[in-house]
Amino acid sequence: MSALTKLTKTLAHHCVKKSKTHWCKPSQPLLNLLISENIVNINTSQFHQYQSRRTLILDSASSESVQLQRLSDSDSGIIEVSLNRPAAKNALGTDMLRGLKHAFETISEDSSANVVMIRSSVPKVFCAGADLKERRQMSPSEIHFYVNTLRSTFSFLEALPIPTIAVIDGAALGGGLEMALACDLRICGEAALLGLPETGLAIIPGAGGTQRLPRLVGKSVAKDIIFTGRKVSGKDAMSLGLVNYCVPAGQAQLKALEIAQEINQKGPIAIRMAKRAITKGLEVDMASALELEEECYIGTLHTEDRLEGLAAFAEKRKPKYTGT
Repeated sequence: MSALTKLTKTLAHHCVKKSKTHWCKPSQPLLNLLISENIVNINTSQFHQYQSRRTLILDSASSESVQLQRLSDSDSGIIEVSLNRPAAKNALGTDMLRGLKHAFETISEDSSANVVMIRSSVPKVFCAGADLKERRQMSPSEIHFYVNTLRSTFSFLEALPIPTIAVIDGAALGGGLEMALACDLRICGEAALLGLPETGLAIIPGAGGTQRLPRLVGKSVAKDIIFTGRKVSGKDAMSLGLVNYCVPAGQAQLKALEIAQEINQKGPIAIRMAKRAITKGLEVDMASALELEEECYIGTLHTEDRLEGLAAFAEKRKPKYTGT
C-alpha cells in the first residue's frame, strides 16, 4: 500500500470519526473519490465501514480527465501526464484528483521512468484550480477531507524520486499553481497567468501553496502574491524565480520536452541521487547535508552506468545508460 493511500485512509477515518454523532450522506463527488480508494463500501448506508484491502493501482481509479503517456524510441523514459477537462478549464474536481493520484502512483512503480512532464491538453489553460461547482455541494468536513487529499497528492508528486516538470502555457491558478509548485521545474509561456486567488474567496491556499511558494520566491514576495491574490504574468514569474524558463506563447511544451530530453540522456541513478541530495539536504543542517551528499555519491559508485560513462568518454561516443 502506498504512503499516499495510507494517508488518505487515515484522513477519511479521522473525518468520519469526528462526525459519528452527526452523520449525513456524503456528497456524490466526494463519495466517488472515497469509493475509488476503497475507503468506503459502495452501499452509502454503511459509509462508516471501510474495506481493509486495496490494490495499489486500481483500474477504476483512472480518469478521462487525466491521461498518461510513455514516450518511445529515443525519448523512452519520458512520461507525459496530460490534463484534459476542457469544459471546466481543467478544474480539480474529484474525478481529476482521482486520475492524478492514479497517474502518480503508476509512475512511482515504473522503474523505467526517468522524467515526468505535466501538461495541459486544453488551450490557454494549465489548471484553473478547484472545481467551485463541486465545492458548493460539499459540507465543511467534506471540503476538509478533499483539500487534505489534494495536499497529500501533491506531496506524493513532490516526493517522486525522478524529476518532474510543469508545462504552463496558460492559466495556473489556485490548486493548479500548487500542483506546479510541487514539481521540480516549471516552464511557462509568456501568456501564462499564475496566482493563488484563494483569499478572494475568504480561504487560504490549502494544498501546499502557503509553504512551497515562500520557499521558492521568498517570504515577502509570497505574502504579496497570496495577500492580494494577484495574477503574475509569465515574464514576471520568471523575474521572481517562480518559473525556470519563460518562452514565447505556445512554446512551453517544446521547451519542456527539450529539457526532459537532456535529463533523459543522463545517468538515471545519478539523477535520482542528485534530486535526493538536493531535496533532503535542504531540510537539515550543512554538516548533515554533506553526509547525505556523500551517501548519495556512494550510491552512484558501484553501478554499471558509472563504468559506461567513463568508457564512453574514453571512446568519444555517447553513453548508453541503463539505470543499473
